[in-house]
Amino acid sequence: MKVARELRDTNIAEYLLYMWQLEDTLRAYGCDADRLRDEYVARFDYSDADREAEAQWLADLCTMMREEGVTEQGHLQMNKGTLSLLTDLHLQLLQSPKHPFYSAAYYKALPFIVELRSRSGRTESPELENCFEALYGLMLLRLQNKPVSTETQEAVGHISHFIAMLADAWKKEKAGELEV
Repeated sequence: MKVARELRDTNIAEYLLYMWQLEDTLRAYGCDADRLRDEYVARFDYSDADREAEAQWLADLCTMMREEGVTEQGHLQMNKGTLSLLTDLHLQLLQSPKHPFYSAAYYKALPFIVELRSRSGRTESPELENCFEALYGLMLLRLQNKPVSTETQEAVGHISHFIAMLADAWKKEKAGELEV
């Protein structure tokens, strides 16, 4: 909860990736609130009150995952909503003549996005979802110490740059500093 709150305020892209990782963590614990409290949250260097609040938040997320039918795969509605809001901002930025560098970063990443979409077979998914899946996939490969091809690193580098620009625009919009 503490990490998610901080990331949501500072970097929406990192927040969304964190929440996807958290969904997978909850799945790994079988969405079992007791196991999460005893085996996961117990390791946090938090005060007792903060540890209890974190455990309750995770239990609430588990309940949401069960209610939304995403205990095996998929994403919580709140994470889909965040992605939808990011998509809306993305489209506004592309249509605005005030953000040529953003458009340039997107069009530079677009061939890689198209290739990822065709390889995954998920051409109906929103483009930004494909981008976040690529970033998340690379993160998982690195966590597992698996090799990453030069081509994949290049593709994800372009996508990462584009998503970083979107996250920066999100932060500026939330602060009232973005002109579209």
